[in-house]
Amino acid sequence: TRPPVQGLPTFLVMATQHARTMWAQGQGWLLSCTAEPTAVRRRWDREELAPFSTGIHWRVAEAPLLPSVHAMKRIGSARLGPVLADVEADKAWWLIPADVGDQLDDIRQLTVRPAGWLLNCPPVLYAVDSRMWLERPDGSGRLTDPVLLAAAFGPGGYRHPTEAP
Repeated sequence: TRPPVQGLPTFLVMATQHARTMWAQGQGWLLSCTAEPTAVRRRWDREELAPFSTGIHWRVAEAPLLPSVHAMKRIGSARLGPVLADVEADKAWWLIPADVGDQLDDIRQLTVRPAGWLLNCPPVLYAVDSRMWLERPDGSGRLTDPVLLAAAFGPGGYRHPTEAP
């Protein structure tokens, strides 16, 4: 085992190590979602974004960045799937189940991208250019529930039970 970082409490060092382990598992999961993991790794090694085709493992709901941040808070971290953001483009992409159907069609701020659409992703561990994971994949395969996403973006917005008035 590695010695604790000097000056940091042991619990903080352990929490950081746990987070890094989850991020590494998330990166493994993300790589399992492409037919070309070696090509993706090479792009990431050059600090480039790598394209992931939607439809087989997940689909993407695109939304403006700031409303996405508010929606993330409303849903709560325990219920979020991966959320990718590009601060320069002012957009966020929510990874949702591939069989989403028409559950999000009436939500004005969301655009569900079709199967086969390419999402350019940085690695889970760090940002590339202006693109980063707001909610990193954790390796579990958890995706954001479209019902919760619709509620968070809909009139009044979904509120986690601890936020209820």
